[in-house]
Amino acid sequence: MVSAASLADDLSLALRLADAADAESMKRFDRADLSVSLKADRSHVTEADLAAESAIRALIENERPDDAIFGEEYGSTRPAARRWILDPIDGTANFLRGVPAWGTMIALEIDGTIALGVVSMPALGRRWWAGTGLGAWTNGAAEPRRIAVSGVPTLDEASLSFQSIAQWRDAGHLDDLLRLQARVWRDRAYGDVWAYMLLAEGRLDIVGEFDVKEYDIAAAAAIVREAGGRFTSLEGSDQLDTLSAIATNGHLHTAVLEALAEAAE
Repeated sequence: MVSAASLADDLSLALRLADAADAESMKRFDRADLSVSLKADRSHVTEADLAAESAIRALIENERPDDAIFGEEYGSTRPAARRWILDPIDGTANFLRGVPAWGTMIALEIDGTIALGVVSMPALGRRWWAGTGLGAWTNGAAEPRRIAVSGVPTLDEASLSFQSIAQWRDAGHLDDLLRLQARVWRDRAYGDVWAYMLLAEGRLDIVGEFDVKEYDIAAAAAIVREAGGRFTSLEGSDQLDTLSAIATNGHLHTAVLEALAEAAE
C-alpha cells in the first residue's frame, strides 16, 4: 500500500518533471525553424517532443532509477511495479502550427493502478495535478486551488467535447456521436488533453475519443477521477489500454454509456 507521504513525494517529483519538459518545449514553441518529421504511423513528431521526453526520462532515471518508464517517443524500459507513463507533447499538431492548446502529460502507475497525474500546458500558463487521496488541483492566480467536476445531472443539460469527427468516424461510431450530440445541451471539439482538464474543472461534462494509447490519457484519468469524475472505455472498463476513452462528471456516466450502446444496436 502506498502511503500519502510517499505519493506526495512522487507528485512533487512529477511537478518538477513537468518543469523540465516545459523548459524544453517552450523554447521551441512557435519557432519557424522547428524540426518536424513523420513517424511510422504517419503522425507528426517534433524536436520538442523528443527533447521534452528526454528531459523527463533523465530526471526519473536519476531520482527513481528502479522505476519503469513508458513514453510515446522512446517506448518502454524494463517492467517494474512502478511505471511512469509519459506523453511529452499531447497535441503535437497544435504545437507545430503555433496553437497553444497542447500539453505535457505525466502519470505514475503503481502495481497496475494510476496513482497520480500531472498535465502542464505552459503556452496557456496552466497546470493541473492530482494524486490518489490528495485531491485534484490547478494553478490559481495567487495559489493552487482544488478542482471538482460539475454536478450536471442530465444529458439535456450537459456540455460534450467529442475531440474530433475523424476519430469517431474512423472508429465506426460517428452515427453514435451524432445521436448523443442530439441529446446534450451543447457540443464542441476542444481537443486533446485540454478537454479533460475542462471536465475536471467542472466546465465540461462529457469527453469522448478513440484511438488513444495509455500515454494519451493516463494523466488525464488520474486528474478526472480525483476531481470526482469517471473515466472508462466505451465498454465501461477502467483499463486504459482499450483504445477508447469516455470521461464524465460521474453523474452522467451510465447515461452516456447507455446512450452510446443504444446507438450502436
